[in-house]
Amino acid sequence: MHSIWLTGAEWLAVLRIGLGLWWLESWRHKDKKGWFERGTGIAWAADVAGKHKWPAVGKGFEKIVAPRPRAMAYLVVYAELALGLGLVVGFLTPIALIAGLLLNLLYLVLMIHDWAEQGQNAMMALIALVAFFAMSWQAWSLDHAIGLFL
Repeated sequence: MHSIWLTGAEWLAVLRIGLGLWWLESWRHKDKKGWFERGTGIAWAADVAGKHKWPAVGKGFEKIVAPRPRAMAYLVVYAELALGLGLVVGFLTPIALIAGLLLNLLYLVLMIHDWAEQGQNAMMALIALVAFFAMSWQAWSLDHAIGLFL
């Protein structure tokens, strides 16, 4: 593989780190007080799921998320933080990439009507797929430094 300035593995690390920074920004801009104390994030998602054109989304939300809104709020918010940190430093990178891909796909399905969100989630999912299959942890990662996932 030929590339300019950096090696192919280093460019893939740039892509992985960029995705991690995107997750960190998703975490940073969340109103955590609203999510944790007032339940705003889960309440918003419940409203979206309740009006969803696919009945399975609403039913799944009611069965899995609605009974435990506080736990789910913490799970979503801190999952975004963990994904961001894991991808930026390259720790447990393949796991973070697959978990991020799944979270983006959940967001994509939930927000099927929100075209602005669709683009973001589709692009983040695509980056996660490329970074996973190209093994983006081969450069500039703790995984590489400690010999994980060689």
